[in-house]
Amino acid sequence: MERNVVIAVILSAVVIIASAVINQMLFMSQVPQVPTPVEEEVLSETPTPQATSSQEGSSLLSEGLPSGLSVEALLPAEDREVVYRSPLMEVVFSSRGGTVRSLKLLTHRDGEESVEMVYRPEGGRNAFSLSIGKGDLLLHVPFQVRRPDERTVEFFQDVRLGGLPPFRVTKRYRFYPGEYLFDLEVELVNSENSSLPLNFEGVMYTLDTGPQIGPPFAALDRYGEYRKFFYFLNGKRKEVRLDPGKISELEEGDPTWVAISGKYFTLIAIPLLPQYDVAFSTVAEGDLPLGSTVYLYRPAARSARITDLYRFYVGPKISGELSKYNKKNENSAGLSELHLEKVVDTSLLGWLEGILKFFLQIFFRLIPNYGVAIILLTLFVKILLFPLTHKSYESASKMQQLAPKMEEVRNRYKDDPQRMNQELALLYQKEGVNPLGGCLPLLLQIPIFFAMYGLFSSHFDLRGATFIPGWIDDLSVPESVFHFDTPLPLLGWTDIRLLPLILVVTQIISTKITQGASSSSQNQLFMYVLPVVFLFILYNAPAGLLVYWVAMNIFTIAQQLYINRVMKRKTSD
Repeated sequence: MERNVVIAVILSAVVIIASAVINQMLFMSQVPQVPTPVEEEVLSETPTPQATSSQEGSSLLSEGLPSGLSVEALLPAEDREVVYRSPLMEVVFSSRGGTVRSLKLLTHRDGEESVEMVYRPEGGRNAFSLSIGKGDLLLHVPFQVRRPDERTVEFFQDVRLGGLPPFRVTKRYRFYPGEYLFDLEVELVNSENSSLPLNFEGVMYTLDTGPQIGPPFAALDRYGEYRKFFYFLNGKRKEVRLDPGKISELEEGDPTWVAISGKYFTLIAIPLLPQYDVAFSTVAEGDLPLGSTVYLYRPAARSARITDLYRFYVGPKISGELSKYNKKNENSAGLSELHLEKVVDTSLLGWLEGILKFFLQIFFRLIPNYGVAIILLTLFVKILLFPLTHKSYESASKMQQLAPKMEEVRNRYKDDPQRMNQELALLYQKEGVNPLGGCLPLLLQIPIFFAMYGLFSSHFDLRGATFIPGWIDDLSVPESVFHFDTPLPLLGWTDIRLLPLILVVTQIISTKITQGASSSSQNQLFMYVLPVVFLFILYNAPAGLLVYWVAMNIFTIAQQLYINRVMKRKTSD
């Protein structure tokens, strides 16, 4: 029996750990997005002679950027900031390169401040920088600025690369009212009636998303914050996994969108080009703990003028906000079938998460405290499962009453295990009990537990949701009553948490009431060992998940006490 207990404990640990893996698995989406063709003005005259061929034309400089090549600005321009503000966001532009220095989401908080989505080191590269070739030469000169209307910010500059013909670069940002989506239009026009002198190893220019997306973080972990790369191609969302300090080009071409995804916020790039290449990078810039950058490579073209359109969603991972780009009449840009909501993490039990989220929102509307709403949801689940679990708890109560007889059989046939099992089976049959009946409540709760784990790990509305001020201030992350800088040896813990300890105590009490005081020594061992295993596995779990489990234990204790009292009355009668 001791061997079986050890096996059971190991299997329990494996199941719980597997839930974290299952939670990371991806769903498939349905319909691919067809990119809108890029506007290009094709020349009728013969272009400059070229040495080797490439996409859409031959290379002017086939060996990459020449050494010593620099960017010269021909128009006078000041280095200054330009601010765009709407009810949803505040964007601070730099005229140097026409880049974004700061993008704050005004309706979402990160501590006392608005959420900052441009995370860069002091003096570091801004977001939406433009580079010549594959990011080799940054267009970091001041641009002139104009505001065609209240929702458009335009930057332009005439530049020359060494002895090559000058050309005009225009970056035009256009924002949509009430949306986290905006356009970035990149326009290049040659000063001469000839092809743009931009073909460096088949690439005209590179547009990048900046060193990292916010909110800023000191470290990443699977419970508090993370960064992932996704792309959406042929109706499927796929993840790109990179070790820190690596860069990788996407082998599959022209995805509908690419994304950098955090726990609650995301940046999604939607290039409306017929062809482009993508690279992902985790190379950290400056003192950042990790880099997360998407590079969009624009292929070279035989044209004197190109106009490329990119759309970016920079905002919260709220399914309602993201799914509006599946129907043209639900967004100002007229986009459809993008399936941006696929960037939201979900588990294999996503359908169950959706049901639980629906009822959680109902309870929250009744009492606007998500901690209380979780307890009410737990009670609702308990009542819903009552018809299925009642018989199981009755069976457990009968097993308690049979404990003396079972112990007598074990002592009588302790030297004959086969005969002992036969006699126990006859005893169970005679008394009408099922020794495995008490397992049903646990089995029923396993899928609900997994769904709750996914819900509390990614449900946006739980971000920053307070249950008990000063203790459980955010149900989406582990609670803490004391923090210390030096991690505990072996465990790596840096916080003292109460909820996991309360979970262990309530789990032991619940098991003890169910099994009874006269349980075998093996069951007694199991009763104490399994909760301790859960303590180590779930020590850093979201507080909301532990509130659910503790509440479930308390309701189970109350239910079992009631059933035990009823069964004793029946026996005495």
